[in-house]
Amino acid sequence: MNILLATRGSQGDIYPYLLLASELEKRGHYVTLSLPRLFEKEAKSIGVHYVLQAFDDIEGMMKEKPGAGDLLDWTTRVVDSQFRELIPLLRDHDILVSSNTEFAAGSIAEYCGKPLIRTAYGPFIPGRVIPPPVFPWPKPHPVFRPAFLWKVLNVGLNLMVKKILNRNREALGMPPIADQGEHAPANADNYLMYSRYLGNTDPAWKYQWEIGGYCFNDLFFYDKKKYDEFMAFIKKDQRPVLFFTLGSCNTEKRDKFAARLFDICRDHDYRLVVGSGWWKVGAHLPVSENLFLLDCVIPHFLIFPFCTAIIHHGGAGTTHSAGRAGRPQMIAPLIIDQFYWGRRVKDLGIGPGSVKMPGISKKYLERKVVDLMTNPAYKKNAALLGEQIRGERGLEAVCDHIESYGEAAEERIAE
Repeated sequence: MNILLATRGSQGDIYPYLLLASELEKRGHYVTLSLPRLFEKEAKSIGVHYVLQAFDDIEGMMKEKPGAGDLLDWTTRVVDSQFRELIPLLRDHDILVSSNTEFAAGSIAEYCGKPLIRTAYGPFIPGRVIPPPVFPWPKPHPVFRPAFLWKVLNVGLNLMVKKILNRNREALGMPPIADQGEHAPANADNYLMYSRYLGNTDPAWKYQWEIGGYCFNDLFFYDKKKYDEFMAFIKKDQRPVLFFTLGSCNTEKRDKFAARLFDICRDHDYRLVVGSGWWKVGAHLPVSENLFLLDCVIPHFLIFPFCTAIIHHGGAGTTHSAGRAGRPQMIAPLIIDQFYWGRRVKDLGIGPGSVKMPGISKKYLERKVVDLMTNPAYKKNAALLGEQIRGERGLEAVCDHIESYGEAAEERIAE
């Protein structure tokens, strides 16, 4: 098969697709991966066939809190570029596999007459039980039911992209869409790339869907010297280790939050490892034998098993990595689906409820951190979850699912 993969975002969005491209090529398929320019180095290191997207300023968007005008302008340029870049590519491929952030994917697949597998790292399908993961209200509301919240989300989505999509559809001689929130899942095979044990599904979903597990990318190169330094830090004594990172996310409260964690760890004789991420979190902290600053990217599977617990922003990739390691975790959500994963952590009993960085007091944060580090129930539940996630076949499952389209085509030809 000739398979076109398209995704955008930060590490948690891109790394699984890099792994997917590599595995599909190993299975003998011709694969083209469309990805942001920011990740060209990783694509080269794995050796997959790739094309760089003309526009995806994801790093710029994460740096500051964008206003409505900034977000609309960014979305317009992204959607327009998707039509320009993906249609010529898809003509030479048998199938399109894209993340749900590729808003034009459904229209592009429809125009080219090719099947579309729409992947998501959370339950991004309208339903009646699970609220939209992009809202900061992940638990059921007594008044605003999930179905109503999905309608609200669709109104906002249509304001953002429907006009842009229909302008491009008209230029291609295609009829307009009435509702992008309905059109996207209804005109795709929705494949959920997250763990059924960590996330959940909605029995009211009326669209075609499958869930197969997260694809952990353990292939990319890393700084071996820095990792050796980390291991030396871990092995020097037996005190508990807390890991903290915000990944690619940014907030003006990041340094203050890190400083409070540093003080709490010092007061309770914990050691602290800070994953600096994109915005050099923790760089301002004083040099201390209790602190290790991880200022480069090292795969989580090499780090998390040596930590007592993890505090992070709640990205799907980091949440799953902590889950796979079988470690308690606590989430400080900032945007999009991070609130959903924070709720799932609490519901599964693998950590306390989420904390909000703005306005949090040191005393309250201290209680949450000590609970996270010492509660035996979190440790027990997290260890069980780790066994379940490690038993999933996330990569094999999604590859098998994609290949089933080739098998179906061969059966139709044979008939």
